[in-house]
Amino acid sequence: MLPECQLLGTLGCHLCDYAEAVLMPFVENGLLVELVDIAEVPGLLERYALVIPVLRRTDTGAELHWPFDAPQVASFLG
Repeated sequence: MLPECQLLGTLGCHLCDYAEAVLMPFVENGLLVELVDIAEVPGLLERYALVIPVLRRTDTGAELHWPFDAPQVASFLG
């Protein structure tokens, strides 16, 4: 079973759009990804403004920072 994840990003972030595209095949196969806008959650903007997009596992808190591709995501989820 795939872990639930969060994709940390913000509106207008073209790299976040690329990250979503990388994640789509995983989502289509059952991965649950919550899109989190760092501008709307206190503390996240300061922490992640310069490193988004970030894929974060909700079970372990492990983070995969951009750039990442499908094989890296598969390994991260594995």
